[in-house]
Amino acid sequence: MLAKILSCSIVGLEGHVIDVEIDVGRGLSSFTLVGLPDAAVKESGERVRSAIRNSGMTFPTTHITVNLAPAELKKIGSAYELPIALGLLAASEQVPQEALIDTMVVGELALDGGVRHVRGILPITAFARDKGFKRIIVPATDANEAALVPGIEVIAAGSLAGLVDGLAGLAELVVARPTGATQVPAPGSAAFAPVDFSEIKGQEVAKRALEIAASGAHNCIFMGSPGSGKTLLARALPGILSDLLTEESLEVTRIYSVADMLPPDTPLVQTRPFRAPHHTISHAGMVGGGKFPRPGEVSLAHRGVLFLDELPEFDARTLEVLRQPMEDKVVTISRASGSLTFPARFQLIAAMNPCKCGWYGDPTRDCTCSPGNILQYQRKISGPLLDRIDIHVSVVRVPFEKLTDIRRGDTSSAIRARVTAARTRQAVRFTGTSLVCNADMGVAEVRQFCELDAAGNAIMKAAMAQLQLSARAFHRVLKLSRTIADLAGADKIATAHLAEALQYRPRMGE
Repeated sequence: MLAKILSCSIVGLEGHVIDVEIDVGRGLSSFTLVGLPDAAVKESGERVRSAIRNSGMTFPTTHITVNLAPAELKKIGSAYELPIALGLLAASEQVPQEALIDTMVVGELALDGGVRHVRGILPITAFARDKGFKRIIVPATDANEAALVPGIEVIAAGSLAGLVDGLAGLAELVVARPTGATQVPAPGSAAFAPVDFSEIKGQEVAKRALEIAASGAHNCIFMGSPGSGKTLLARALPGILSDLLTEESLEVTRIYSVADMLPPDTPLVQTRPFRAPHHTISHAGMVGGGKFPRPGEVSLAHRGVLFLDELPEFDARTLEVLRQPMEDKVVTISRASGSLTFPARFQLIAAMNPCKCGWYGDPTRDCTCSPGNILQYQRKISGPLLDRIDIHVSVVRVPFEKLTDIRRGDTSSAIRARVTAARTRQAVRFTGTSLVCNADMGVAEVRQFCELDAAGNAIMKAAMAQLQLSARAFHRVLKLSRTIADLAGADKIATAHLAEALQYRPRMGE
Protein backbone atom coordinates (compact mmCIF):
# COMPACT_ATOMS: atom_id res chain seq x y z
CA MET A 1 0.00 0.00 0.00
CA LEU A 2 1.15 3.54 -0.75
CA ALA A 3 1.06 6.50 1.66
CA LYS A 4 2.27 10.08 1.37
CA ILE A 5 3.13 12.46 4.21
CA LEU A 6 4.13 16.08 3.62
CA SER A 7 7.20 17.49 5.35
CA CYS A 8 9.55 20.44 4.86
CA SER A 9 13.19 21.17 4.12
CA ILE A 10 14.83 24.50 5.02
CA VAL A 11 17.46 25.76 2.58
CA GLY A 12 18.94 28.96 3.93
CA LEU A 13 15.88 30.64 5.39
CA GLU A 14 13.47 29.38 2.74
CA GLY A 15 11.22 26.33 2.97
CA HIS A 16 10.53 23.61 0.41
CA VAL A 17 7.71 21.06 0.57
CA ILE A 18 9.02 17.49 0.75
CA ASP A 19 6.76 14.61 -0.28
CA VAL A 20 7.58 11.61 1.92
CA GLU A 21 6.24 8.69 -0.14
CA ILE A 22 6.18 5.22 1.44
CA ASP A 23 5.40 2.03 -0.46
CA VAL A 24 4.88 -1.14 1.56
CA GLY A 25 4.84 -3.96 -1.01
CA ARG A 26 5.41 -7.64 -1.35
CA GLY A 27 8.83 -9.20 -1.13
CA LEU A 28 11.59 -9.97 1.32
CA SER A 29 11.99 -7.68 4.30
CA SER A 30 14.06 -4.67 3.25
CA PHE A 31 14.20 -0.90 3.69
CA THR A 32 15.25 1.36 0.80
CA LEU A 33 15.44 5.13 1.13
CA VAL A 34 15.93 7.28 -2.00
CA GLY A 35 15.68 10.97 -2.86
CA LEU A 36 19.22 12.38 -2.36
CA PRO A 37 19.42 11.91 1.43
CA ASP A 38 22.47 12.85 3.50
CA ALA A 39 24.07 10.50 6.04
CA ALA A 40 21.71 11.50 8.87
CA VAL A 41 18.65 10.80 6.70
CA LYS A 42 20.06 7.46 5.55
CA GLU A 43 20.39 6.40 9.19
CA SER A 44 16.74 7.18 9.89
CA GLY A 45 15.56 3.69 8.92
CA GLU A 46 16.94 2.01 12.04
CA ARG A 47 15.66 4.77 14.35
CA VAL A 48 12.20 4.59 12.79
CA ARG A 49 12.17 0.78 13.12
CA SER A 50 13.09 0.90 16.82
CA ALA A 51 10.73 3.79 17.58
CA ILE A 52 7.73 1.99 16.04
CA ARG A 53 8.43 -1.30 17.83
CA ASN A 54 9.14 0.37 21.19
CA SER A 55 5.90 2.35 20.86
CA GLY A 56 3.88 -0.87 20.80
CA MET A 57 3.16 -0.88 17.07
CA THR A 58 4.10 -3.24 14.25
CA PHE A 59 6.92 -2.46 11.83
CA PRO A 60 6.09 -3.92 8.39
CA THR A 61 8.26 -6.94 7.58
CA THR A 62 7.94 -6.63 3.80
CA HIS A 63 9.75 -4.66 1.10
CA ILE A 64 9.64 -0.96 2.02
CA THR A 65 10.59 1.91 -0.29
CA VAL A 66 10.77 5.48 1.00
CA ASN A 67 11.09 8.29 -1.53
CA LEU A 68 11.81 11.90 -0.56
CA ALA A 69 10.70 14.14 -3.41
CA PRO A 70 11.74 16.30 -5.19
CA ALA A 71 14.74 14.09 -5.83
CA GLU A 72 17.08 16.89 -6.97
CA LEU A 73 16.93 18.68 -3.57
CA LYS A 74 19.49 17.48 -1.02
CA LYS A 75 17.75 16.22 2.15
CA ILE A 76 19.65 17.18 5.31
CA GLY A 77 19.03 16.42 8.97
CA SER A 78 16.70 14.24 10.98
CA ALA A 79 13.38 16.10 10.58
CA TYR A 80 12.00 13.43 8.22
CA GLU A 81 11.95 10.58 10.74
CA LEU A 82 8.51 11.36 12.22
CA PRO A 83 6.86 11.71 8.77
CA ILE A 84 8.54 8.47 7.63
CA ALA A 85 7.21 6.65 10.70
CA LEU A 86 3.68 8.03 10.22
CA GLY A 87 3.85 7.11 6.54
CA LEU A 88 4.82 3.52 7.36
CA LEU A 89 2.00 3.26 9.89
CA ALA A 90 -0.47 4.77 7.40
CA ALA A 91 0.69 2.46 4.61
CA SER A 92 0.27 -0.56 6.92
CA GLU A 93 -3.18 0.74 8.00
CA GLN A 94 -2.22 1.39 11.62
CA VAL A 95 -2.94 5.13 11.28
CA PRO A 96 -5.86 6.62 9.31
CA GLN A 97 -4.27 8.43 6.36
CA GLU A 98 -7.16 10.90 6.13
CA ALA A 99 -6.15 12.25 9.57
CA LEU A 100 -3.02 13.70 7.95
CA ILE A 101 -4.71 15.62 5.13
CA ASP A 102 -3.53 19.29 4.92
CA THR A 103 -0.96 18.52 7.62
CA MET A 104 2.79 19.08 7.57
CA VAL A 105 4.93 16.85 9.79
CA VAL A 106 8.48 17.38 11.09
CA GLY A 107 10.38 15.71 13.93
CA GLU A 108 13.26 13.46 14.93
CA LEU A 109 12.60 10.15 16.68
CA ALA A 110 14.34 8.61 19.67
CA LEU A 111 14.65 4.84 19.89
CA ASP A 112 11.95 4.74 22.57
CA GLY A 113 9.50 6.62 20.32
CA GLY A 114 10.03 10.07 21.81
CA VAL A 115 9.90 13.03 19.42
CA ARG A 116 13.00 15.23 19.55
CA HIS A 117 13.80 18.83 18.63
CA VAL A 118 14.62 19.86 15.06
CA ARG A 119 16.04 23.19 13.92
CA GLY A 120 14.18 25.84 11.93
CA ILE A 121 10.70 25.28 13.38
CA LEU A 122 9.65 28.95 13.10
CA PRO A 123 10.39 29.33 9.36
CA ILE A 124 8.97 25.85 8.71
CA THR A 125 5.69 26.76 10.41
CA ALA A 126 5.47 30.11 8.63
CA PHE A 127 6.14 28.35 5.32
CA ALA A 128 3.45 25.74 6.03
CA ARG A 129 0.89 28.44 6.77
CA ASP A 130 1.80 30.39 3.62
CA LYS A 131 1.41 27.21 1.55
CA GLY A 132 -2.13 26.69 2.83
CA PHE A 133 -1.60 23.87 5.35
CA LYS A 134 -4.27 23.77 8.06
CA ARG A 135 -2.00 22.34 10.76
CA ILE A 136 1.53 21.23 11.49
CA ILE A 137 2.84 18.48 13.78
CA VAL A 138 6.07 19.43 15.56
CA PRO A 139 8.10 18.12 18.54
CA ALA A 140 6.61 19.17 21.87
CA THR A 141 9.88 20.94 22.77
CA ASP A 142 9.46 23.19 19.72
CA ALA A 143 5.72 23.81 20.05
CA ASN A 144 6.02 27.23 21.76
CA GLU A 145 8.21 28.44 18.93
CA ALA A 146 5.81 27.16 16.27
CA ALA A 147 2.82 28.69 18.08
CA LEU A 148 4.26 32.18 17.42
CA VAL A 149 2.96 31.84 13.85
CA PRO A 150 -0.75 32.74 13.65
CA GLY A 151 -3.22 31.17 11.26
CA ILE A 152 -2.17 27.52 11.59
CA GLU A 153 -2.95 24.84 14.17
CA VAL A 154 0.16 23.52 15.93
CA ILE A 155 0.09 19.94 17.27
CA ALA A 156 2.72 19.19 19.91
CA ALA A 157 4.03 15.63 19.61
CA GLY A 158 5.78 14.31 22.71
CA SER A 159 5.91 10.70 21.60
CA LEU A 160 5.03 8.61 18.56
CA ALA A 161 2.56 6.48 20.54
CA GLY A 162 0.69 9.51 21.91
CA LEU A 163 0.52 11.10 18.48
CA VAL A 164 -0.82 7.92 16.84
CA ASP A 165 -3.50 7.61 19.54
CA GLY A 166 -4.52 11.21 18.92
CA LEU A 167 -4.70 10.76 15.15
CA ALA A 168 -6.76 7.61 15.62
CA GLY A 169 -9.20 9.42 17.91
CA LEU A 170 -8.21 7.43 21.00
CA ALA A 171 -6.80 10.46 22.82
CA GLU A 172 -6.76 14.24 22.61
CA LEU A 173 -4.14 15.85 20.40
CA VAL A 174 -2.12 18.50 22.24
CA VAL A 175 -2.67 21.87 20.55
CA ALA A 176 0.04 24.44 21.35
CA ARG A 177 -1.02 27.99 22.25
CA PRO A 178 1.12 31.15 22.12
CA THR A 179 2.76 31.88 25.45
CA GLY A 180 3.95 35.20 26.82
CA ALA A 181 7.59 35.67 25.82
CA THR A 182 10.00 36.95 28.42
CA GLN A 183 12.41 39.84 27.90
CA VAL A 184 15.69 37.98 27.38
CA PRO A 185 18.79 38.74 25.33
CA ALA A 186 19.45 36.98 22.06
CA PRO A 187 21.29 33.67 22.56
CA GLY A 188 25.05 34.20 22.61
CA SER A 189 24.72 37.92 23.28
CA ALA A 190 26.54 39.71 26.06
CA ALA A 191 24.46 39.90 29.23
CA PHE A 192 21.77 42.53 28.91
CA ALA A 193 22.97 45.96 30.17
CA PRO A 194 26.09 44.63 31.96
CA VAL A 195 27.33 48.16 32.68
CA ASP A 196 25.26 51.25 33.35
CA PHE A 197 26.41 54.37 31.51
CA SER A 198 26.38 56.29 34.80
CA GLU A 199 29.19 54.01 36.04
CA ILE A 200 31.51 54.99 33.18
CA LYS A 201 33.64 57.89 34.32
CA GLY A 202 34.62 60.55 31.82
CA GLN A 203 34.47 59.67 28.11
CA GLU A 204 31.65 62.17 27.47
CA VAL A 205 32.46 62.35 23.75
CA ALA A 206 32.45 58.57 23.37
CA LYS A 207 29.21 58.19 25.33
CA ARG A 208 27.57 60.86 23.19
CA ALA A 209 28.78 59.03 20.07
CA LEU A 210 27.23 55.79 21.30
CA GLU A 211 23.92 57.53 21.98
CA ILE A 212 23.89 58.85 18.41
CA ALA A 213 24.93 55.47 17.03
CA ALA A 214 22.16 53.68 18.93
CA SER A 215 19.57 56.26 17.82
CA GLY A 216 20.20 55.81 14.11
CA ALA A 217 21.90 52.36 13.96
CA HIS A 218 25.11 53.98 12.71
CA ASN A 219 28.46 52.20 12.50
CA CYS A 220 31.05 53.41 15.00
CA ILE A 221 34.76 52.84 15.67
CA PHE A 222 36.75 53.68 18.81
CA MET A 223 40.51 54.24 18.68
CA GLY A 224 42.59 54.63 21.82
CA SER A 225 45.36 53.24 23.99
CA PRO A 226 44.89 50.07 26.07
CA GLY A 227 42.76 50.52 29.17
CA SER A 228 41.07 53.71 28.00
CA GLY A 229 37.62 52.09 28.12
CA LYS A 230 36.84 51.17 24.50
CA THR A 231 35.53 47.66 25.25
CA LEU A 232 33.69 48.84 28.37
CA LEU A 233 31.85 51.48 26.33
CA ALA A 234 30.88 49.00 23.64
CA ARG A 235 29.61 46.41 26.09
CA ALA A 236 27.45 49.03 27.80
CA LEU A 237 25.69 49.67 24.48
CA PRO A 238 22.95 46.98 24.87
CA GLY A 239 21.55 48.94 27.82
CA ILE A 240 20.55 51.88 25.60
CA LEU A 241 19.29 50.06 22.51
CA SER A 242 15.59 50.35 21.71
CA ASP A 243 13.32 47.30 21.77
CA LEU A 244 12.85 45.23 18.67
CA LEU A 245 9.65 45.84 16.76
CA THR A 246 7.39 42.80 16.35
CA GLU A 247 8.44 42.26 12.74
CA GLU A 248 12.11 42.65 13.64
CA SER A 249 11.76 40.22 16.53
CA LEU A 250 10.31 37.55 14.25
CA GLU A 251 13.12 38.13 11.72
CA VAL A 252 15.81 37.63 14.38
CA THR A 253 14.05 34.60 15.89
CA ARG A 254 13.82 33.03 12.45
CA ILE A 255 17.59 33.31 11.96
CA TYR A 256 18.39 31.87 15.39
CA SER A 257 15.91 29.05 14.77
CA VAL A 258 17.61 28.07 11.50
CA ALA A 259 21.03 28.33 13.18
CA ASP A 260 19.67 26.04 15.95
CA MET A 261 20.65 28.56 18.61
CA LEU A 262 17.20 29.16 20.08
CA PRO A 263 16.77 27.63 23.58
CA PRO A 264 13.47 25.81 24.24
CA ASP A 265 12.52 28.37 26.90
CA THR A 266 13.13 31.31 24.53
CA PRO A 267 10.55 31.02 21.75
CA LEU A 268 10.91 34.68 20.74
CA VAL A 269 13.98 36.93 20.81
CA GLN A 270 12.88 40.34 22.05
CA THR A 271 16.16 42.21 22.55
CA ARG A 272 18.63 43.28 19.90
CA PRO A 273 21.47 40.77 19.38
CA PHE A 274 24.96 41.78 20.51
CA ARG A 275 27.54 39.55 18.85
CA ALA A 276 31.22 39.83 19.78
CA PRO A 277 33.26 37.21 17.84
CA HIS A 278 36.95 36.69 18.62
CA HIS A 279 39.48 37.96 16.09
CA THR A 280 40.47 34.37 15.24
CA ILE A 281 37.08 33.77 13.62
CA SER A 282 37.16 32.30 10.13
CA HIS A 283 35.76 33.85 6.99
CA ALA A 284 32.88 31.35 6.96
CA GLY A 285 32.17 31.95 10.63
CA MET A 286 31.83 35.68 10.00
CA VAL A 287 29.57 35.75 6.93
CA GLY A 288 28.21 32.21 6.97
CA GLY A 289 29.03 29.19 4.89
CA GLY A 290 29.99 25.56 5.15
CA LYS A 291 29.06 22.60 2.99
CA PHE A 292 25.43 23.27 3.86
CA PRO A 293 25.51 27.04 4.51
CA ARG A 294 24.42 28.33 7.90
CA PRO A 295 24.10 31.96 9.06
CA GLY A 296 27.34 33.62 10.17
CA GLU A 297 27.98 36.32 12.77
CA VAL A 298 26.80 39.12 10.46
CA SER A 299 23.40 37.42 10.19
CA LEU A 300 23.24 36.49 13.88
CA ALA A 301 23.73 40.23 14.54
CA HIS A 302 20.80 41.12 12.24
CA ARG A 303 18.83 44.08 13.67
CA GLY A 304 21.46 44.31 16.41
CA VAL A 305 25.15 44.97 17.01
CA LEU A 306 28.30 43.29 15.70
CA PHE A 307 31.18 44.26 18.01
CA LEU A 308 34.70 43.66 16.70
CA ASP A 309 37.31 44.25 19.39
CA GLU A 310 40.97 44.62 18.35
CA LEU A 311 39.83 45.25 14.78
CA PRO A 312 43.28 45.12 13.05
CA GLU A 313 43.88 41.64 14.51
CA PHE A 314 41.09 40.18 12.36
CA ASP A 315 42.15 38.52 9.13
CA ALA A 316 42.16 41.05 6.26
CA ARG A 317 39.94 38.83 4.08
CA THR A 318 37.45 38.46 6.94
CA LEU A 319 37.21 42.24 7.31
CA GLU A 320 36.89 42.92 3.61
CA VAL A 321 33.89 40.60 3.24
CA LEU A 322 32.04 42.91 5.64
CA ARG A 323 31.93 45.66 3.02
CA GLN A 324 29.16 44.15 0.91
CA PRO A 325 26.73 43.28 3.76
CA MET A 326 27.36 46.68 5.38
CA GLU A 327 26.16 48.32 2.19
CA ASP A 328 23.52 45.90 0.91
CA LYS A 329 22.22 44.64 4.32
CA VAL A 330 22.28 41.05 3.06
CA VAL A 331 24.99 38.45 2.53
CA THR A 332 24.90 36.05 -0.42
CA ILE A 333 26.69 32.69 -0.23
CA SER A 334 27.27 30.98 -3.57
CA ARG A 335 27.80 27.26 -3.98
CA ALA A 336 27.83 24.96 -6.98
CA SER A 337 24.27 23.93 -6.14
CA GLY A 338 23.03 27.54 -6.01
CA SER A 339 23.09 30.74 -3.99
CA LEU A 340 21.62 31.48 -0.56
CA THR A 341 20.88 34.92 0.85
CA PHE A 342 20.80 35.69 4.56
CA PRO A 343 19.76 39.05 6.06
CA ALA A 344 22.62 41.07 7.61
CA ARG A 345 21.25 44.44 8.68
CA PHE A 346 23.69 44.90 11.56
CA GLN A 347 25.29 47.87 13.30
CA LEU A 348 29.08 47.63 13.42
CA ILE A 349 30.86 48.78 16.57
CA ALA A 350 34.64 48.37 16.43
CA ALA A 351 37.58 49.11 18.72
CA MET A 352 41.29 49.30 17.96
CA ASN A 353 44.60 50.53 19.29
CA PRO A 354 46.43 53.26 17.34
CA CYS A 355 49.49 51.03 16.85
CA LYS A 356 50.87 47.57 17.61
CA CYS A 357 52.15 48.49 21.09
CA GLY A 358 49.04 50.60 21.67
CA TRP A 359 50.68 53.77 23.01
CA TYR A 360 51.00 55.96 19.93
CA GLY A 361 49.68 59.42 20.87
CA ASP A 362 49.36 58.57 24.57
CA PRO A 363 50.41 61.56 26.75
CA THR A 364 52.00 59.46 29.51
CA ARG A 365 53.71 56.51 27.79
CA ASP A 366 56.10 56.37 24.88
CA CYS A 367 55.29 54.41 21.73
CA THR A 368 57.92 51.85 20.74
CA CYS A 369 56.69 51.47 17.16
CA SER A 370 58.47 52.99 14.18
CA PRO A 371 56.48 55.35 11.91
CA GLY A 372 56.44 52.65 9.25
CA ASN A 373 55.06 50.07 11.67
CA ILE A 374 52.37 52.49 12.85
CA LEU A 375 51.29 53.15 9.28
CA GLN A 376 51.37 49.44 8.44
CA TYR A 377 49.24 48.60 11.48
CA GLN A 378 46.60 51.24 10.71
CA ARG A 379 46.51 50.23 7.05
CA LYS A 380 45.24 46.80 8.06
CA ILE A 381 41.85 48.51 7.99
CA SER A 382 41.20 49.45 4.38
CA GLY A 383 39.94 52.83 3.27
CA PRO A 384 36.72 51.43 1.73
CA LEU A 385 35.85 49.75 5.05
CA LEU A 386 36.55 52.92 7.06
CA ASP A 387 34.47 54.88 4.57
CA ARG A 388 31.44 52.81 5.59
CA ILE A 389 31.82 53.75 9.26
CA ASP A 390 29.85 56.87 10.21
CA ILE A 391 31.38 57.69 13.59
CA HIS A 392 35.12 57.76 14.36
CA VAL A 393 35.99 58.54 17.99
CA SER A 394 39.35 58.91 19.72
CA VAL A 395 39.08 57.50 23.24
CA VAL A 396 41.55 59.17 25.60
CA ARG A 397 42.88 58.07 28.97
CA VAL A 398 40.57 59.03 31.86
CA PRO A 399 42.39 61.29 34.38
CA PHE A 400 42.53 60.50 38.11
CA GLU A 401 40.17 63.35 39.02
CA LYS A 402 37.36 61.95 36.86
CA LEU A 403 37.93 58.35 37.97
CA THR A 404 37.46 59.36 41.61
CA ASP A 405 34.63 61.82 41.01
CA ILE A 406 31.56 60.71 42.99
CA ARG A 407 29.18 62.46 40.62
CA ARG A 408 27.34 60.21 38.17
CA GLY A 409 26.29 60.95 34.64
CA ASP A 410 23.08 60.00 32.85
CA THR A 411 21.90 56.46 33.50
CA SER A 412 21.43 53.93 30.73
CA SER A 413 17.66 54.09 31.22
CA ALA A 414 17.65 57.88 30.71
CA ILE A 415 19.77 57.61 27.56
CA ARG A 416 17.61 54.71 26.34
CA ALA A 417 14.51 56.91 26.68
CA ARG A 418 16.12 59.53 24.40
CA VAL A 419 17.19 56.84 21.93
CA THR A 420 13.67 55.38 21.86
CA ALA A 421 12.17 58.83 21.29
CA ALA A 422 14.53 59.40 18.35
CA ARG A 423 13.69 55.96 16.90
CA THR A 424 9.98 56.80 17.23
CA ARG A 425 10.50 59.99 15.20
CA GLN A 426 12.22 57.94 12.52
CA ALA A 427 9.45 55.33 12.50
CA VAL A 428 6.88 58.08 11.90
CA ARG A 429 9.03 59.60 9.16
CA PHE A 430 9.45 56.29 7.35
CA THR A 431 5.80 55.21 7.61
CA GLY A 432 4.82 53.40 4.43
CA THR A 433 8.40 52.39 3.58
CA SER A 434 10.57 49.42 4.47
CA LEU A 435 12.97 51.68 6.37
CA VAL A 436 13.23 51.60 10.15
CA CYS A 437 16.09 53.94 11.05
CA ASN A 438 18.23 56.66 9.48
CA ALA A 439 21.11 54.31 8.69
CA ASP A 440 18.77 52.43 6.32
CA MET A 441 18.26 55.44 4.06
CA GLY A 442 19.40 55.27 0.46
CA VAL A 443 20.34 58.14 -1.81
CA ALA A 444 16.72 58.96 -2.66
CA GLU A 445 15.68 59.06 1.01
CA VAL A 446 18.69 61.21 1.92
CA ARG A 447 17.65 63.71 -0.74
CA GLN A 448 14.10 63.71 0.61
CA PHE A 449 14.68 63.78 4.37
CA CYS A 450 18.11 65.41 4.76
CA GLU A 451 17.64 68.68 2.92
CA LEU A 452 20.11 71.43 3.88
CA ASP A 453 19.74 75.20 3.84
CA ALA A 454 22.27 77.58 2.27
CA ALA A 455 24.47 77.64 5.37
CA GLY A 456 24.47 73.85 5.57
CA ASN A 457 25.44 73.52 1.92
CA ALA A 458 28.32 75.93 2.49
CA ILE A 459 29.60 73.83 5.41
CA MET A 460 29.38 70.62 3.42
CA LYS A 461 31.18 72.19 0.45
CA ALA A 462 34.07 73.17 2.70
CA ALA A 463 34.10 69.76 4.37
CA MET A 464 34.20 67.94 1.05
CA ALA A 465 37.39 69.82 0.18
CA GLN A 466 39.12 69.69 3.58
CA LEU A 467 38.22 66.14 4.64
CA GLN A 468 38.30 64.73 1.10
CA LEU A 469 34.89 63.09 1.60
CA SER A 470 33.77 60.48 -0.89
CA ALA A 471 30.22 60.50 -2.21
CA ARG A 472 29.41 57.68 0.21
CA ALA A 473 30.88 59.60 3.16
CA PHE A 474 28.94 62.70 2.09
CA HIS A 475 25.64 60.84 2.35
CA ARG A 476 26.66 59.20 5.62
CA VAL A 477 27.36 62.60 7.16
CA LEU A 478 23.87 63.74 6.14
CA LYS A 479 22.28 60.62 7.66
CA LEU A 480 24.25 61.14 10.86
CA SER A 481 23.14 64.79 10.96
CA ARG A 482 19.53 63.65 10.61
CA THR A 483 19.94 61.39 13.66
CA ILE A 484 21.50 64.20 15.72
CA ALA A 485 18.56 66.43 14.76
CA ASP A 486 16.14 63.66 15.81
CA LEU A 487 17.80 63.45 19.22
CA ALA A 488 17.35 67.21 19.54
CA GLY A 489 13.69 66.95 18.48
CA ALA A 490 14.32 69.13 15.40
CA ASP A 491 12.42 68.80 12.14
CA LYS A 492 15.21 70.34 10.06
CA ILE A 493 18.96 69.72 10.04
CA ALA A 494 20.65 72.79 11.53
CA THR A 495 24.27 73.84 11.07
CA ALA A 496 25.02 72.72 14.66
CA HIS A 497 23.81 69.19 13.85
CA LEU A 498 25.90 69.15 10.69
CA ALA A 499 28.98 70.45 12.47
CA GLU A 500 28.73 67.74 15.14
CA ALA A 501 28.35 65.04 12.50
CA LEU A 502 31.48 66.25 10.72
CA GLN A 503 33.47 66.04 13.95
CA TYR A 504 33.02 62.27 13.83
CA ARG A 505 34.80 61.90 10.47
CA PRO A 506 38.47 60.81 10.59
CA ARG A 507 40.98 63.58 10.03
CA MET A 508 42.68 61.96 7.08
CA GLY A 509 42.16 61.56 3.36
CA GLU A 510 39.61 58.84 2.61
